[in-house]
Amino acid sequence: MTSIDGYCASKFERVKEAFEHNFNANDEIGASVSIFSGSDRLVDLWGGHTDHERSAPWQEDTLVNVWSTTKGVMAACFAAAVDRGALNYDDKVADHWPEFAVGGKQDVSVGALLSHQSGLCGFRSPAATEDYYDLETAAARLAAAEPFWPPRSQSGYHAISIGALGSALLKRAEGRYVQQFVADELNIALGLDIFVGLPSEHANRCSLLIAPPELDSAATSTSPELSEAQIATLANPPLDAMTANTAEWRAADIPSANGHATARALAELYAMHVSKPDTGPRLASQKAIQKATQPQCDGVDAILGIEARWGCGFLLNSTGLYGPNPNAFGHSGWGGSFAFADPDAGIGIAYTMNRMGTDLVDDPRNGALIEAIYASL
Repeated sequence: MTSIDGYCASKFERVKEAFEHNFNANDEIGASVSIFSGSDRLVDLWGGHTDHERSAPWQEDTLVNVWSTTKGVMAACFAAAVDRGALNYDDKVADHWPEFAVGGKQDVSVGALLSHQSGLCGFRSPAATEDYYDLETAAARLAAAEPFWPPRSQSGYHAISIGALGSALLKRAEGRYVQQFVADELNIALGLDIFVGLPSEHANRCSLLIAPPELDSAATSTSPELSEAQIATLANPPLDAMTANTAEWRAADIPSANGHATARALAELYAMHVSKPDTGPRLASQKAIQKATQPQCDGVDAILGIEARWGCGFLLNSTGLYGPNPNAFGHSGWGGSFAFADPDAGIGIAYTMNRMGTDLVDDPRNGALIEAIYASL
């Protein structure tokens, strides 16, 4: 039996039971789960270990790479920038970034870019993972490229490329890359344990990710054969999950995939998105979050082959991924992490873990936790 530490309000005892069950039946190694309502902590649990050998206990402040759950953090940064007047979702990207206006992309809006409609889902020429470590070079290479489809004609998941594009755009519009914005506005101003580009002084509390050797990014496609756009997104370069354990990956500004966080901090952030005005600190106003969660597109994703409905960087809950309330929004990460807000219930929820699963959707650990949460409300 795995020892579970932390706090759980009696109303949410089922969540604690589901969390424990994941260790006993779903091969969990180390994980945390958290629920906040405004500044009120409802659930804040952690357990297990930070390594495969189960020698180092998962602690209250253990950080872990949350992969694409980071995209929801970037979406929150953009919501704050829009709230402060640095840009608008209907602005043309090229208004802030003139070099972007080539290859038929001159009318792509900020909202279209953030909802994966620009057609810049990856590099056209051969690439290595290290190419994403130099953000400006990667962003310039993408901005100069011809899109893989006419912009706004469809949506296709920009798995890694949206990080370089988004951070470069925020720098030009607001003055800071996402990495610095997170450091200033989330870490320092709000006290949230969320990083994009992990400072070396925090490496000692970072869990290793653990994944089966066959888990690479190309395996996430649900199509038997990869299209040109899918190859660019998922296999150029193919991403080895264990890359996330390297110092180079951890330090980079890749706000699509290398965020490091605790479940507590992510749940607090999402709870701020749906808390009532004047009930505590928040990153962006309710009005800004409402703009950020207006539907931009929906349908079958051209890259992943699954139904997806997008706001301006947030994944909207059209398929029940985030429980029964359709107004929920957030983002999930490769291997199993997730963070979302439910405006109807007024809560922020997050789950982080180190043992990566192979299910693109319907990870049994996710399902068990979300089912228990909504059974408790």
